[in-house]
Amino acid sequence: MMLDELRQSGDTSMKALTIILDAWDLGAEDGVAPEIMAYAALYTALTDLVSLFGEEAVAALTGNLVRKVEKGDFSMPAAACH
Repeated sequence: MMLDELRQSGDTSMKALTIILDAWDLGAEDGVAPEIMAYAALYTALTDLVSLFGEEAVAALTGNLVRKVEKGDFSMPAAACH
């Protein structure tokens, strides 16, 4: 799905993704390194999730991330990377 299609989608998750991708592009245009934006995005997401659901729930959610990273769940082909 292309970004324009995502923007047109009625799916709230897709709308949120396009907002994040647009902000990422703005950061890149302003010279912010991708790893800095990634850290800021993770920090923001985790603090919001803790605020909404509490530490225990977020710890349970993130407890599986090591396994998923090692399994390659977040690896993308170079052509598909943002």
